[in-house]
Amino acid sequence: MEVATPPSAPSGHLSHKGGDQGEAEATVEDASTPTEAAEATASDASVADGRILATSHEAETIESAALPSTDLGEAEAEEIAATETLAPGTEDEPSAISPPVGEMPGRAEGGDAAKAALSESFQTAETDAAEAPADIAPSEAAEAEMAAAPALPKGFSATERKAKEEPVAAPKEKLTWYQRLRRGLARTSSQLTGQIANLFTKRKLDEATLQDLEDLLIQADLGVETAMRITDTLASERYGKDVSGEDVSRIMAGEITKVLSPVAKPLELDLSHKPHVILVVGVNGTGKTTTIGKLAAKLSGAGLKVMLAAGDTFRAAAIEQLKIWAERTKSDIVSSKLGADAAGLAYEAFQQAREKKSDVLIIDTAGRLQNKAELMAELEKIVRVLGKLDPDAPHTVLQTLDATTGQNALQQVEIFRNVAGVSGLIMTKLDGTARGGILVAISAKHKLPVYFIGVGEGIDDLEPFEAKDFAEAIAGVAA
Repeated sequence: MEVATPPSAPSGHLSHKGGDQGEAEATVEDASTPTEAAEATASDASVADGRILATSHEAETIESAALPSTDLGEAEAEEIAATETLAPGTEDEPSAISPPVGEMPGRAEGGDAAKAALSESFQTAETDAAEAPADIAPSEAAEAEMAAAPALPKGFSATERKAKEEPVAAPKEKLTWYQRLRRGLARTSSQLTGQIANLFTKRKLDEATLQDLEDLLIQADLGVETAMRITDTLASERYGKDVSGEDVSRIMAGEITKVLSPVAKPLELDLSHKPHVILVVGVNGTGKTTTIGKLAAKLSGAGLKVMLAAGDTFRAAAIEQLKIWAERTKSDIVSSKLGADAAGLAYEAFQQAREKKSDVLIIDTAGRLQNKAELMAELEKIVRVLGKLDPDAPHTVLQTLDATTGQNALQQVEIFRNVAGVSGLIMTKLDGTARGGILVAISAKHKLPVYFIGVGEGIDDLEPFEAKDFAEAIAGVAA
């Protein structure tokens, strides 16, 4: 009968104690049937195409198997080594014998029993091998490491690459608004107080000193009126006496507070209009769009329904920026294609805000220089169109001012006030400038309400204007 080619496991006996007895019994039993043995012997000559017949001895069966002798010897050696390693302490038990490769005619009943026992023993050996510790064979990681680090020739040495340690970021300092304000005005304050300290080193207060102080304050953009108020007060208190820089800073903070207090007002909203229309104007780069986003965040955060209008139709980035702010603040937005008529957009936004019963409508406008007549005329047109829907609209006109512009801001306020009817101011970019004193000069001259000031790009960096805090920060008075 045909027998299948043996599997990779060895198909012969393994050396073990007690195995010779089984072989002897099988041999005696096979020899007890001489006729069958003779037939088996005669059939040995007919081995062909992988077919083998059983003989009276198990060893003869192994020799007639279709495996090369060299492979068989190596396989037996590996099987013996594996059995001894994986199943220590089992020397007295029969070794695993490969399962029979097929039915062998002429086997006695004793042979069938031996086959069953041997098969069970082989399965036990496989189970033990599966449960053996994984560290018997070299780990794949070790092999990979050996392959990655070849032996270097004499005169060379390998270095170990250490993992780069990432620096641990320090927790970000949380500042109050007053601290952020003082930090933002630090350049203005340090420059001003430093010059004052140099002026009053070992000098009594006299006319020459007062004149030098007045010039210094004017150069710091505080304005002529404020500078004279400070010097007059200082003269009345300390004339002819020794004066320190701290004395001047204290008097300066008090006089600036007097100038700013009347203009430090909250932005009033008449919500009966539905919507209250806020028009935001200013020259290029003063932060109109960002300021609108911050105002929307404050209003929507208070539960008001806000709509934004992207009236800066000359700059694509402004439209996209306002859309982002609308999404962040959960506000409605009205926009149009680039180059569209800004007055028409404002009209459409006003109508939509009415239909949606918005509480506040904030309209952005393109930046324009105050000396460009045609652009100022366009701004005037926007105001006129809004007035057709509501005679009181726009209800608030906010002008954003860049603190870094200095004295030029005085002229900007004057022209925008005449064209668009500016009703209040927002001073931006006070952080990092040495010209923060311009707000004092503007307030003294135009006396327009200052609603908010900004000292950074963050959404929390726009806060209501407080006269005393601003005055102390700019004068360098200790908190």
